[in-house]
Amino acid sequence: MKEKFLSWLNRILVVDVFLVLFGFGWLAIAVIGKASGLPLGLDLWYKLWQPVFNPAIGILMGGAILSGIINWISRKFQSS
Repeated sequence: MKEKFLSWLNRILVVDVFLVLFGFGWLAIAVIGKASGLPLGLDLWYKLWQPVFNPAIGILMGGAILSGIINWISRKFQSS
């Protein structure tokens, strides 16, 4: 059961990493567009920050910590 849980957790984290990278890329392009006077979606990005990108970063950090703790505990019990 632990292996299945870790497998699903890792899949979710991979998807979440790409969501966070997409958000960062969008922000970078939108800021450059704003500086150039082109509307490339910075206002929409700001609207999506709280409900989408902020939780995605939190889930990514929490999932990485949880995965690390589970692996650390597994190694502790296997070595003893």
